[in-house]
Amino acid sequence: MTNSGSVAAVDLGATSGRVIVGHVDRDGVRTEPVARFPNGPVALHERGRDALHWDVVELYRQVVAGIERARAAHPDLASIGIDSWAVDYGLLREGRLLGLPSHYRDARHEQGVSRVQARVSAAELYERNGLQHLSFNTVFQLAADPDAHLADRVLLVPDLLGSWLTGVEAAERTNASTTGLLSATTREWDPALVAATGLPAELLPTLRDPGDRLGTLLPSLGGDVPVTLVGSHDTASAVVAVPATDPDVAYISSGTWSLVGMELDAPVLTDAARDANCTNEGGVDGRVRFLKNVSGLWLLSESVRSWERGGETIDLEALLAAAADVTAPVPVFDVGDHAFAAPGDVPARITAWCAARGRTAPASRAEFVRSILESLAAAYASTLQTIIDVTGKEVRAVHVVGGGSQNRLLCQLTADRTGLPVLAGPVEATALGNVLVQARSLGLAGLGGASLEALRHVVARTVDPVRYTPAPGSDARSHRTTVRSHA
Repeated sequence: MTNSGSVAAVDLGATSGRVIVGHVDRDGVRTEPVARFPNGPVALHERGRDALHWDVVELYRQVVAGIERARAAHPDLASIGIDSWAVDYGLLREGRLLGLPSHYRDARHEQGVSRVQARVSAAELYERNGLQHLSFNTVFQLAADPDAHLADRVLLVPDLLGSWLTGVEAAERTNASTTGLLSATTREWDPALVAATGLPAELLPTLRDPGDRLGTLLPSLGGDVPVTLVGSHDTASAVVAVPATDPDVAYISSGTWSLVGMELDAPVLTDAARDANCTNEGGVDGRVRFLKNVSGLWLLSESVRSWERGGETIDLEALLAAAADVTAPVPVFDVGDHAFAAPGDVPARITAWCAARGRTAPASRAEFVRSILESLAAAYASTLQTIIDVTGKEVRAVHVVGGGSQNRLLCQLTADRTGLPVLAGPVEATALGNVLVQARSLGLAGLGGASLEALRHVVARTVDPVRYTPAPGSDARSHRTTVRSHA
């Protein structure tokens, strides 16, 4: 055991990536960003259509550069851990990448749904994998991928990068749980689900757990430094860092997507859970992240990008302040509507959505922003109610972590619409969870063998979440009664 040490968290999101050094000691955990870089879809014309991909080679180059900066600043760096978004993968043959990974927002994936469900019904899929139906789940992507039959290995994005860093191929279990190919009960690859893709089981690598050592940096990358598996699905790492000292809480991991849910000890595979389209994803230490994917602040960022295409620079803070001052009614739209799924002009789509329903569209940018945030908060409240109904669990507070925890208006609207206190922060929850799992694996600061609850107490000692309470007289007062009556 050592009293302190530094590790590097490689945290990759759908719009940006970063390398953060975490220093863990008996006083808590501190983070130091050493690299930040953009990430996003690349449009390529192929097979007669425009397809969306990830430039994973450039992503790898940026990760390596970030690790070099981390090692230069901290020569005693004890470990590296990688997390990223879920479901997307690279196809390899004899260790060589066959092409850029497809982006989960690419329309091709929808073709895979019918192909899989022709072999395994929707009800049996849920009984086996416990996943929310999303057309971009890996099981559907692979079924629709015209190149999958050429591969001898498939690796999810963080596993792919880990293999390039160490030469070791493995599948970290929390991210594997998002593929639709893992059994919800055994947490092993399910042969029937793999067969439903039309592909051989040998395509999938050996499963490993958070805290396992994947390998060591290749000599060409400097060698010596271990790469430790963490909750490589970014939400799995974020949930580790929810600073909850009360078990009766829900969480919202708020970023490009919003993951609304609670942590359970076992999956919920009931008809009610399937009908509600809830998902059972793997968490660190065998926990279950019972949640629903809800659209997130990507709607706001896409709107800003649309407004900036004319050459104008948008001051987001000023725009959010103006949105907070909006008093006119704004439409609350369905953020899960397929019309809002693809990149593009979100404000124009909101206008069209309203027109199709005879509703008045927002009249200004501030009203569009207010409409987006009101709609997200309403979706959070509805989703939380569904999760409470399905699980029968009590919820006393909602923890919001990730980038969205900085959006004061969204946090207040969430409190108003759920009727529950919202505790916002930490912003870098994913990186903190990544760091703490590495620290525990290495035995830093006395954390060897620590429980998840002990790791969360480290976060609670380190950060001071901002508390939002439901506004007196808000419309959520009646909703609060509904939520608590089902607790």
